[in-house]
Amino acid sequence: MHPSRVAVKLVFFINGFVHASIAARFVRMQEIYSIDKGTLGFVLLSQSIGAFLAMPFTGWLIMRNGSRRITIFSVFLYCVFVPLVPVLPNVVALISLFFVMGLTAGMLDVSMNSQAVMVEQNVGKPIMTSFHAIFSIGMVAGALFGTLFINLGVTLFIHLLVVTLLALAGAAWARYNLIHDKPKEKVRGEPAFRLPNAAMVSIGVIAFCSMLGEGAMADWSSVYMKSIATDEGLTTMGLFGFAFAMTLGRFFGDGARLKFGDRKLMVWCGVIALFGMAVMLSLENAYLAIAGFFLVGIGLSAIVPIAYSIAGNTKDLPPGVGLAMVTTVGYSGFLFGPPIIGLLADWQTLRVALGFVAVLFLVMTVLSARYQAK
Repeated sequence: MHPSRVAVKLVFFINGFVHASIAARFVRMQEIYSIDKGTLGFVLLSQSIGAFLAMPFTGWLIMRNGSRRITIFSVFLYCVFVPLVPVLPNVVALISLFFVMGLTAGMLDVSMNSQAVMVEQNVGKPIMTSFHAIFSIGMVAGALFGTLFINLGVTLFIHLLVVTLLALAGAAWARYNLIHDKPKEKVRGEPAFRLPNAAMVSIGVIAFCSMLGEGAMADWSSVYMKSIATDEGLTTMGLFGFAFAMTLGRFFGDGARLKFGDRKLMVWCGVIALFGMAVMLSLENAYLAIAGFFLVGIGLSAIVPIAYSIAGNTKDLPPGVGLAMVTTVGYSGFLFGPPIIGLLADWQTLRVALGFVAVLFLVMTVLSARYQAK
């Protein structure tokens, strides 16, 4: 495997590993700052807003500096802030820190996917979903690492310091093997922000529907399972089934892209996700619901990697600019999805709210069927 491909995969792994390492210790963070779940949600929202604001401008930064420089800058900066999480003086400072971390995470998301697109172009075949599979593995490793440190009774600061040192060591190696893509001449006259064109809006909406679905499954699966499961031990199995299916699907997604093509695969993925939602919502059976969550995970697993690959390979746009457009539209699904589901659930029921997600999956499938490769 070429060193550049390994380096980009390592950056994807670091991103997932660091993110999950922090998430695994949210309970301890609540104890340190004496905050409830609502305040914790506001802290996490500040990070999402930071990422959402950074993404549309990252394409311009990549045009002027190259995705390699932006990837290196953002991954190092993101990691350096992590040990500060448990040592700040108050909640306001914590919210500010997570906002800044969101800015760096948003830049990293666009720039590392831009690097992945260039690796994909060099290889000459679809490999984007494999990068996102490595991100999922990083998430699993971060969660397990967090569990280990909790069981060992290690302080949160030491835990996050070790995470940072490991991540920085990996990033230090990766920086020498990422693809050099700095423009020979500075791009002048280019706006710092571009609105998505019609083609990118369509791909962005597909990514939006998929990412909102991912967020809904992650945030509301346990609540939904609790409402239908008689065995409390099953309440987390819906999320496990979904997450496992997402990882599994991304490992086989590249081969499926080669066999079926992007358009046909996105349509089939949309149909599978829709069928999974139908199984989950129409029958009040915990085991069938778990199967439904699994099918939704399989269905959504390849959508976002394909959308990013299409955006990065658009002929009339540099990879970083196309990716910035699509990630901005798509990521807003993560930002606005969970509150929308919560409001709909309060107004009607959680089943009705998740039915709205199914409608978005239908929209995603129709747009995928209408997609024409450029």
